[in-house]
Amino acid sequence: MGKWIIFGGTTESRLLAQRAHDAGRDVLVCVTSEYARGLLDAGIPCRVGAMDEVQMLRFLQEEQPERIIDATHPYAVRVSQNLRVCAAQLGVPLERVRRDEAHAAWQDAAQWVDDAQQAAEAAACTRGSVLLTTGSHTLNVYAQRIAPERLYVRVLPTAVSIAACEGAGIPQSHIIAMQGPFSAQLNDALYAQLGIAVMVTKDSGEAGGVSDKVLPALSRGIHVIVIRRPREESTCGENR
Repeated sequence: MGKWIIFGGTTESRLLAQRAHDAGRDVLVCVTSEYARGLLDAGIPCRVGAMDEVQMLRFLQEEQPERIIDATHPYAVRVSQNLRVCAAQLGVPLERVRRDEAHAAWQDAAQWVDDAQQAAEAAACTRGSVLLTTGSHTLNVYAQRIAPERLYVRVLPTAVSIAACEGAGIPQSHIIAMQGPFSAQLNDALYAQLGIAVMVTKDSGEAGGVSDKVLPALSRGIHVIVIRRPREESTCGENR
């Protein structure tokens, strides 16, 4: 059996890697952080570190995989684009693991936007405390439009995430550093504790716990802003 290389960091990538490893397959998982590495079983080979297109092509040429599996987050558009280019150049099959969308029951009750900039503009037009559950990479976008004192942020419990919060001027008492996904009950308790009026999320699907964030918020009359998924090009192999 040839090698499978899985690009991930998501729940789906961890489950797929574990199943392949348990079946005796030669598998290598690529993630961008030591934190993501720590979520994998210690026996699963893993490469840590971000790669641009040139680095990715060189890496894949050296590894010579039988199959490449893109199990990255739905919003990791650049990585998916680079993988499509590299796989095509090398003639290696590429499979994209896509998350199902999970908003049929509540999509008309939320405000939908295309990106973080639009989400920040929408939230700036509201009043009250805003909970951001969209990660640490775009915090400055929100902090430029909304007073940091209004912002509560839920991010991964890593030094990089905390530094991003501090860099955006988020008060320490407004930083919730936790690993998700979270239950509806926990989210509901958090909204109540913090007096949240607005919640911003990505459409991360059931695996990302989006309904468990949105439904308790709507039941409390919280204004929900959802960032749409970027539109992806289709690949020769897809799995949902």
